[in-house]
Amino acid sequence: MKSKIHFRTIVISDLHLGTKGSKAKEVTNFLKQYKCRKLILNGDIIDGWQLRKYGAWKKKHTAFFKTVLKMMDDYDTKVIYLRGNHDDFLDRIRPLRLGKQFQIRKDYILKSGSKRFYITHGDVFDSITTNLKWLAYLGDMGYTFLLWVNKLYNHYRSWQGLPYYSLSQVIKQRVKAAVSYISDFEEKLTELARSQNCDGIICGHIHQPAIRQIDGLIYMNSGDWVESLSALVEDHDGNWSLMFYNEQEVKSASEPTISEFFGRKERLAKVS
Repeated sequence: MKSKIHFRTIVISDLHLGTKGSKAKEVTNFLKQYKCRKLILNGDIIDGWQLRKYGAWKKKHTAFFKTVLKMMDDYDTKVIYLRGNHDDFLDRIRPLRLGKQFQIRKDYILKSGSKRFYITHGDVFDSITTNLKWLAYLGDMGYTFLLWVNKLYNHYRSWQGLPYYSLSQVIKQRVKAAVSYISDFEEKLTELARSQNCDGIICGHIHQPAIRQIDGLIYMNSGDWVESLSALVEDHDGNWSLMFYNEQEVKSASEPTISEFFGRKERLAKVS
């Protein structure tokens, strides 16, 4: 068995555990391949909204947390769980610290080399731009419906031997309101980082993985584990990379490596 790759930091968000669309097995498989000093769970890890309605908690969802606990035990990984809007039930207990290895918070400032990153789920944007709040509520229902349609459509594509196709990602890229929302989101979150005297922002929430420069600051979004299946990782030299899980390659690999687990990899130049 090949040795595990060791990162300084891994950031994942928007797992939505408890929903049918959550790729719980995939994110668990991902975490089993790596070691890290710090694991940041950046919101919407547990989908309390769906669990209160018609979601269901399954063994694969519990398996994710067992893997996180094993990382804490085996590698002394420090875990920071930042609440999102779908797991806002954590507001009842945060801030919470259990020893030196686990804490639940609203936000966090991460030192990366000589730079500081403000980390927040990103739903604070919905309160900043109150005129766009309807997108959050309507979007939750619409997104759930799109995932259901997408699942049926991709069953057909799989039968035809065609690759996975994301309807929601295409809609976000083409619908004017969604494009405007994402653009405003990125700009407002970058401004928020500046107000915190940070060099960049790390967020989730909109399920749009990205690494880019915006107005002199670094914007990074870890994406999600519903469709994008992405994570942000920091190596020990201060390099940040956005990585994408490739399910088809994983199924065919007996001893997966970093290149086998991800179909593509985007990197931001060293930020330390």
